[in-house]
Amino acid sequence: MLMITKDDVANVLSELAIFMELKGENPFKTRAYHAAARTIQAMTGDLKKIVEENRLEELPGIGKSIHEKITELVMTGQLKYLEELKASFPPKLTELFEIPGLGPKKIKLLYEKLGVDSVEALEKVCLEDRVAHIPTLGKKTQENILSRISQRRTFSEKHRYGDVITLAEMLVDSLKKCSAVIRVSMAGSFRRGKEVVKDLDLLASSSHPKEVMDYFVTLPSVIEIVNHGDTKSSVLLEDGLACDLRVVSDKEYPYALHHFTGSKEHNIAMRHRAIERGMKMSEWGLFKISNSKSNVVKEEELIPCKTEEEVFNKLGLDYIPPELREDLGEIEAAEKHIIPKLIEWNDLLGTFHCHTTASDGRSSLQEMAEAAQALGLEYLGIADHSKAAFQANGLSEERLLNQIKEIKQWNQNSKKFQLLAGCEVDILKNGQLDFSDDILKQLDYAVASVHNAFSQDETTMTQRIIQAVENEHITFIGHLTGRLLLERDPYAVNVKKVIEACAANDTWIELNANPYRLDMDWRWWKLARDLGVKCVINPDAHHTSQLAFLRIGINIARKGWLRKQDVINTLPLKKIKEIL
Repeated sequence: MLMITKDDVANVLSELAIFMELKGENPFKTRAYHAAARTIQAMTGDLKKIVEENRLEELPGIGKSIHEKITELVMTGQLKYLEELKASFPPKLTELFEIPGLGPKKIKLLYEKLGVDSVEALEKVCLEDRVAHIPTLGKKTQENILSRISQRRTFSEKHRYGDVITLAEMLVDSLKKCSAVIRVSMAGSFRRGKEVVKDLDLLASSSHPKEVMDYFVTLPSVIEIVNHGDTKSSVLLEDGLACDLRVVSDKEYPYALHHFTGSKEHNIAMRHRAIERGMKMSEWGLFKISNSKSNVVKEEELIPCKTEEEVFNKLGLDYIPPELREDLGEIEAAEKHIIPKLIEWNDLLGTFHCHTTASDGRSSLQEMAEAAQALGLEYLGIADHSKAAFQANGLSEERLLNQIKEIKQWNQNSKKFQLLAGCEVDILKNGQLDFSDDILKQLDYAVASVHNAFSQDETTMTQRIIQAVENEHITFIGHLTGRLLLERDPYAVNVKKVIEACAANDTWIELNANPYRLDMDWRWWKLARDLGVKCVINPDAHHTSQLAFLRIGINIARKGWLRKQDVINTLPLKKIKEIL
């Protein structure tokens, strides 16, 4: 039997609460299971030992019924009641939770009133105009559902960068173990750090390409072989992710790596540059072009390059990091020797936007602190939700002030590492903040974020955010556009105006490294940098494991042309405390 952790128990209790709500159980009962999930997540000590000693009911919110279910789950590895509950619903019903805006109450209503038991059935009743006539839903809900189903279909063949990074690195590591491989690298949009990728591209060099191909198509992560050739193979990986591997000779490798990394626009600009210098550039090489003796035929002479760096140098350019290859000024910068030294992972010394079990996090303050120290960070900011975020168990003024005290007490026992007391304060619909200035000034920092009224027009939303920017107690703006990659489009906001307001008010902007967000978008960071706006890379972590999102944030910061000095949390603890 697998070891059941407190995370597993909390997840099961939350899932149970959702199915109970679908079943029509008393709302107080379902809330009790959600509360119990938070209690288990926040507890310290050995869960199994507490269960074996029959001490579960000593924990707040754990009554007899929940006690029995947790005990069964911990001791047997399964929960019969949950399995029976899930079996009472159509198997595809849970797919409806993948449609943004649909929660248990709406799904229950659609299931009971219209027999909706799948995404296909939901689309059908919307197209038949039947959802519009259900009280509490209406025409607008029906339109939103159809729009989100259409988005889901459009996004089905795309994948978030952060969701595939582990798999991509595992593939490279696996190919390095093949004795026939000389060099191997990711290529394509993934190597360039694009926030969304359609597929993965791998490039390897070898004197025995067939041996590499045979090795590749038998890797455990390969679900289906689409094409198995001598120099190129295409496969499907988990979640339908397509992956191509090309194998070239080691002599061709530098040219091919540049070509297959792209982007298309960058490659076109590079080929034009080669032509202007009497050269020809392709995936097969960089060639010097000259007329034959008869002046009829053009002769091509390979210009030998062992690395990508040499390819750029032969064209009179400094090396351009893959993240910058989008034909957005990188070639001109490389020619003028002003390609920036981009931020690196080991430059990061702390972070600010993290949640605990005090609001909607899944790890305690103590656990988050220990995980941050294990990463080698010097400081960690705790920014639980404010009271308006009731769905996220937002903190009241009293609870926030108690958390500030708890953080101060924690810091008394730690010298090299410190917690910073913050809060993610909701920017309300009218632009006011969820807490008064008297509360905010007691924090080490405050992040202001929009969590509702996404449908406001651009002018209103922009002014709403700028109003928060202008508050002297707001340190930075969180996830500026509210987007959820492949799920929810950004709300209407004039990003340029917000950046300019941040520059005028010395307010930072967050690069939210959660793979669903990666917000502010990388395309805006060069402007923000040039206007002097500091970036703060945050994981928006709701669990200790999500602190690893910081690494994704570094990759996106690099794509935004950011250097160490542009990112505020590269500063050491002492300097950060002075600034705050």
